Amino acid sequence: MKKVISILLVLVMIFGLAACSKPAEAPTEQPAEQPAEQPAEQPAEQPAEQPAGEAEPFEGKIAIVTNTLSQNEEEYRSAQEMVDRYGEDKVSHVLWPDNFMTEQEQMISTITKIGSDPDVKALIINQAVPGTNAAVDKLLEMRDDMFIVYCAPQENPPDVVERANLILQPDELGMGNSIPEQAQALGAKTLVHYSFPRHMSVVLLSARRDLMIAKCEEIGLEFVDATAPDPTGDAGVPGAQLFILEDVPKMIDKYGKDTAFFSTNCAMQTPLIKACYDGGAIYPQPCCPSPYHGFPSALGIESVGYTADEMANVISETAKKLQEGGVLGRFSTWPVPVAMMNTVSGSEYAIKWINGEVGDELETDVLEQLMTEYADGLEVSTTPYIEETTDGTSEYPTFRLIMMDFLTYGEEHIID
Repeated sequence: MKKVISILLVLVMIFGLAACSKPAEAPTEQPAEQPAEQPAEQPAEQPAEQPAGEAEPFEGKIAIVTNTLSQNEEEYRSAQEMVDRYGEDKVSHVLWPDNFMTEQEQMISTITKIGSDPDVKALIINQAVPGTNAAVDKLLEMRDDMFIVYCAPQENPPDVVERANLILQPDELGMGNSIPEQAQALGAKTLVHYSFPRHMSVVLLSARRDLMIAKCEEIGLEFVDATAPDPTGDAGVPGAQLFILEDVPKMIDKYGKDTAFFSTNCAMQTPLIKACYDGGAIYPQPCCPSPYHGFPSALGIESVGYTADEMANVISETAKKLQEGGVLGRFSTWPVPVAMMNTVSGSEYAIKWINGEVGDELETDVLEQLMTEYADGLEVSTTPYIEETTDGTSEYPTFRLIMMDFLTYGEEHIID
């Protein structure tokens, strides 16, 4: 009977979402080489048309490449935010192929088409999925006068630094300490880590897990290393989600309700939140820290928007649902969607570079100010990626690791 219920839950979620909280009415997606059309949902206020004779905000254009809406809604929406801000004549939004792992040639075609337009002065890629380096190599054979931003790269950091002018990544290594500490602060005695071999081949994700193991041992948490199906494998997203729905209750039965759960994969966040909610367990943060990542879909929150007021409403509605389920104070995240912040702040920094307001050497204070502005004044700090090698230590100043304080859902977040 439990298995039948689990299957029904997955089927419900499949029709309502793909990898990351897909909305009920999704905008039409275009082929990877074409700019995506405007989503059906429009912000309440559109930018005013530029008066005749007024100087352009920047010379030429910028191109933003994101995953599809079904792969990651926040990345998609963040590019549309920049289109809304500056207009389609200044910002081109282009999509990676949905199954990027097997579409390398299409990825190369997407990037080379962008590079063939001499008006494009900057390229922002969110996410820089596997295969991005090979695609950018073709671009660099054509021209070397573009400012290139990678967000959340999944290839080796030294290789990424050779190609991009700026790399933005949540501080995965810092999370190796912060996630276990936050889990314990929420009452956890055990921390379950779900991942799979493909993700564990990513240097930062693997290193983060090792740090989590060490931190758990240091602070007295039991660490459980759990292997889940890869959503790009034979079972696909439905199989991975079904596994989470069925396995989390087993883990709760084994280790108790004071068990915290974390997964490295976007597609697993909605079922993981749902299973933690139903089982009274602990959820310290999504893989991509954000109030939107998995929470609305898992908890049935329908009114979702991306302005400051709409974000506050989403946080409030989430807190209400958690209170109803008796788990308020046992769920947390970051206060703003880091994936969206990366696209917006990376784009705005690239525009400053185009306008000559910053030079070729990264100005970290300018970047962090742009992030703080996006976060409505909340402090955002970055540190350079440092790699330990057999030859010593290598520091990469343009590879910025981002960290923010946690938002732990409590009564103070509920808006009457």
